[in-house]
Amino acid sequence: MSTPSKHGRMPGGTLLGHIAALITVSMWGYSFVSSKVLLENGLGPVQIYVCRFVLAYILVVLISHRRLWASNWREEGMFALCGLLAGSLYFIAENTALEYTLTTNVSLLTSLSPLITAMLVGLVYKTERLGAGTWVGSAIAILGVACVVFNSSSSLEVRPFGDFLSIAAAFSWAFYSLILRRLNANYDVWFITRKTFFYGILTAIPFLIFEHGNVNPLEVMGRPEVFGNLLFLGLGASTVAYVLWALSVKQLGAVKANNYMYFQSIVTLVVSAIVLGEHVNTIGYIGIALIIGGLWAGDNINKILERHFR
Repeated sequence: MSTPSKHGRMPGGTLLGHIAALITVSMWGYSFVSSKVLLENGLGPVQIYVCRFVLAYILVVLISHRRLWASNWREEGMFALCGLLAGSLYFIAENTALEYTLTTNVSLLTSLSPLITAMLVGLVYKTERLGAGTWVGSAIAILGVACVVFNSSSSLEVRPFGDFLSIAAAFSWAFYSLILRRLNANYDVWFITRKTFFYGILTAIPFLIFEHGNVNPLEVMGRPEVFGNLLFLGLGASTVAYVLWALSVKQLGAVKANNYMYFQSIVTLVVSAIVLGEHVNTIGYIGIALIIGGLWAGDNINKILERHFR
């Protein structure tokens, strides 16, 4: 019988972790289009977040409901932080930023979370110093993200408040990944996902009280485009995606899993071109190539250097 390694990863599980990460970021990339459709139907940013996560939480509770609490109050508090960081704080900061700055700014700045995660892991875990490949790969991938973002824009305006919220969202996700790394050692992905959703909804209630949406969600739920996209966001981009993400972090580690976040911009670019008819120009394709190249570099340069200079 196989036993986990010292990092909590199962032998032979790396491929599964890569597949899980790819599926996850693909759904999250598509979720931008779904959210845009819901916003166009009059729902507010917090309303969309709460509706999708309530739906997701109901499904997860049906699957994982036997265990109620964490092993101790310290770890229960860590779950509450996961709900705040990866739930309400991340999504509300990101969506609110769109009201104060350009979409290009938000997309670029929130895509910094993999690099922030890598730096945090290097600071917290002294045994995991970041190699040259990690920095080079991250720099290449971020340049690729910039190209994808600028695909539909020729300028980047500076609007401090919105940009600050975008950076806050990137840090929020990075800290979540760091906490998730610790919880993965003691809890299964369904329990982690259920607790994250619960505290995410709970911490979003104050924001919901003060948000004034254009419509009542119940009034537009009968529209096929509203119901269909909420169903995808709740069941796919929330339930399935978060379970797969917890699995990928467990198998690959926080740094390597978060590098797949760069792919999110590619998926959004492609889906927007197909569904919304947005044009993809040469710089967009260059960006896709740089992102893929950056991911390869980050995963292989360190191995090459170790092979030649050890």
